[in-house]
Amino acid sequence: MKVPKDVLKYIKDENVEFVDFRFMDFLGTWQHFSVPAGAVEEDTFEEGLGFDGSSIRGWKAINESDMIVVPDPETALLDPFTEHKTLFITCNIKDPITKENYTRDPRYIALKAEEYLKSTQIADTAFFGPEAEFFIFDSIRYANEPSSSFFEIDSVEAAWNTGAEGVDELGNLGHKIRHKEGYFPCPPTDKFQDLRSEMVLEMIKLGIDVECQHHEVATAGQAEIDIKYGTLVATADRLLQYKYIVKNVADRNGYSATFMPKPIYGDNGSGMHTHVSLWKGGKPLFGGDGYAGLSEMALHFIGGILKHAKSLVAFTNPTISSYKRLVPGYEAPVNLAYSSRNRSAAIRIPMYSDNPKAKRVEFRCPDPSCNPYLAFSAILMAGLDGVQNKIDPGAPLDKNIYDLPSEELDKINSTPESLRAALQALKNDHEYLLKGDVFTSDVIESWIDYKLNNEVKACELRPHPYEFELYYDV
Repeated sequence: MKVPKDVLKYIKDENVEFVDFRFMDFLGTWQHFSVPAGAVEEDTFEEGLGFDGSSIRGWKAINESDMIVVPDPETALLDPFTEHKTLFITCNIKDPITKENYTRDPRYIALKAEEYLKSTQIADTAFFGPEAEFFIFDSIRYANEPSSSFFEIDSVEAAWNTGAEGVDELGNLGHKIRHKEGYFPCPPTDKFQDLRSEMVLEMIKLGIDVECQHHEVATAGQAEIDIKYGTLVATADRLLQYKYIVKNVADRNGYSATFMPKPIYGDNGSGMHTHVSLWKGGKPLFGGDGYAGLSEMALHFIGGILKHAKSLVAFTNPTISSYKRLVPGYEAPVNLAYSSRNRSAAIRIPMYSDNPKAKRVEFRCPDPSCNPYLAFSAILMAGLDGVQNKIDPGAPLDKNIYDLPSEELDKINSTPESLRAALQALKNDHEYLLKGDVFTSDVIESWIDYKLNNEVKACELRPHPYEFELYYDV
């Protein structure tokens, strides 16, 4: 559907009962409210609908809380999970007084990033291809009280259940996945083939092009479903639909799906390797005769990401949990270098094809806890800064990182060790994000303030359960 009249005709022809208006909060969670379908008119797509923005994390204060959602007709889709026929539409946010787009609306930031790219005349299109990983659990329990703190995960295929009773429907039928051996055994060891297929089929119904689905490395139901690349805003829209489908298909089958980066100690976390390429006039710009078949532009793009990576991860890896995945020595992409095949490097150049159209940069640090509008925009801005300033990415890292002597390893920069460190890096290095007014100083300051006070300090104040094992007897 392209214009409001198309949406209204679809509502009438398909007997849609409700229209659900969805938008992204500052941190990365889809929000929504619904109205009876008959209340939606053509003017709704111009004037929007009001709501209280003060209850949305990181947004307006209570004294200036009124906001407007303005639906984008091109995003209208039929919700596959509601009992009553519901059409959901992705919205942009505007100020009701000025009628201007709200600067802290993540989707607006992404739209500005696309416009800025065009204004540079470097390229007119940036393609993004995220590979989001997630876990499927049978159950999850957690609590944080002044007198207690715990979490407890369970999974029918988890390594810790080899000796448990009553794990499967008929008791314990074995076939558990050992730690770091989930890539990728066939059923019955892989217990979630059909569940992932169900997720894929729902994605296809919504028009999402799916490339493949499979079990991932970790035990306890780690999974990956790969979707086809697309333009920045469209792909971020699709990723929200992707997460919505994964969680709801899991839920209706009695499971719980999570995109938390590191829920299990001693096994792989969930990343979101993100493939990026620039095009102009329908032609790819990253293919060339340089290293790994890359163009000079692509190498400079890599240079920009590597230069700004320590601040960039404040958006691409924005949680405390993110830095329990980004740990040196655990096969995580923490090394700020690039390589054609080395998966411990932060940037990899896939070598599956020599076709210039397939040439792209794979940034391996990001994880699926990010707000995709902000993460993709920040990646693009860092890469463009590299192109504009012809930033040399240095020599590639084609050696086995685990065989390097310590004196060589010490010369390689790595990602920050904590969210606090990443936020400090963002505070010190964010001018590249302000170009074209894509990110504003208010957005940067608000992001740092919210993350620092509501997440970092909140975790630092609370005793960790493992501290009792270490220190109770001092």
